[in-house]
Amino acid sequence: MTPGIYSRPNDTPALHPSLLLLQRRFKGLHVGGKSALDWYGIRHYVAQQPTLHLYGWVAARLPDWFTERFPAEYHRKRLFDEQPDALLHAGPFEKRTDAPNVSSPERALLEVLSEVGVRQTLPEARELVESTYSLRADVLRELLQRCGSVKTVRLCLQLGREASLPWVSKLDSTKLPVGSERPWVSRSADGLLVLKP
Repeated sequence: MTPGIYSRPNDTPALHPSLLLLQRRFKGLHVGGKSALDWYGIRHYVAQQPTLHLYGWVAARLPDWFTERFPAEYHRKRLFDEQPDALLHAGPFEKRTDAPNVSSPERALLEVLSEVGVRQTLPEARELVESTYSLRADVLRELLQRCGSVKTVRLCLQLGREASLPWVSKLDSTKLPVGSERPWVSRSADGLLVLKP
């Protein structure tokens, strides 16, 4: 017998159990980025048909039975120095039993910022950052210290300063991986992005 997922006729699979099943199949799978921020109520608009943003460690394709019911995108990303079975600040949603793994708001914001210039527009990222007044500086500090993307670290600090958010004043950029003294420059559909250290 082939292992898989089965349902009775007219039964509609629910999102959370379906995600738990996928977590067993894909290393490090979790709800992240804009979707995780949305689950925590951090958003700048409500999409009519929101796309579920899933992140994992391995190159994979979401099964058709899942994407037919839940519009979703899967991103293979290794943004932090961590292991797939011990993700930094990602775990069961609201610490509930049998809830899927979800990024904390702090991790989710960095996942969004890592996509700027690729799949994420800078204006939308800026608006999301402006909604992150209550982020925990200690959690953000740990994530930034273990972040492998200079662009993401610099963008987080720059947008946080622009919006005068309380958490940014508690971060010491000299103790974060901001790279060399040279500006980080990238061209995208939004124009030229220049990030100073």
